[in-house]
This record gives sequence, structure tokens and C-alpha cells, in this order.
Amino acid sequence: MKLILLIIMVVFYLFAGSYHFINPSFYTPLFPPYLAKWAHTLNILAGIAEIVLAIGLCFSATRNWAIYGIIAMLIAFIPAHIYMIQLGYFKIGSFQMTPMIGWVRLLVLQPLLMAWAWYVKQF
Repeated sequence: MKLILLIIMVVFYLFAGSYHFINPSFYTPLFPPYLAKWAHTLNILAGIAEIVLAIGLCFSATRNWAIYGIIAMLIAFIPAHIYMIQLGYFKIGSFQMTPMIGWVRLLVLQPLLMAWAWYVKQF
């Protein structure tokens, strides 16, 4: 089971990281105003980090470092989730964001992603 979850995690972060380059306009509006000046650069760095960490998950020698990196990255994304809640109702492309979606991402999705990473750590 852990192997399957690890493979899914690798694919998930490879896709998520690639999407930063495929559709940067999806992410850049989510940066809080105090980071907006660096949104393009931060978006690229986030995409690179997700791809590098996904690759790191593939090797037992780097897996623990990748897990710690993923958890740290998810913590670093918390201000963006808080900003989404503060924005209230807004659209990202054709997707309607709501404060409830922001809360679910912050209080449910982020902890689940961290727990998922920790769970596969011992594989």
C-alpha cells in the first residue's frame, strides 16, 4: 500500500510542479500582496521545488529529505491559503473559489498532504 501511495505522490508532485510552468496564471494571483512583486519568481521556484522533491521521493537515499522538504513546502504555502480565505469569492480561470474552499484547503487538505508524506516516509 505504501508503495502505491508513494508512486501516486511522485506523480502528484510532478504534475503540480509542472503546472506552475504550464499555467502560471493559476498560481500568481494566490500570492499575498506583500509577495506579489516576486510572484513570478516564487511561482517558478515552487514549481522547481515540487519537481525536485518528487524526484527525490524516487530514491531511498533522498526520500526522507524529500519528505521533510514537502512538509516544509506545504507549511510555506500556508500564507497563500490564508490569503485565499481573505480574498473571499474569486475566480481562478473558470473555477470559482470560495472562503469555504480556502478553509478546507488550509485545515483539511494541507494536513492530509503532510500526513500522507509522513506515512510514506518509512517505505
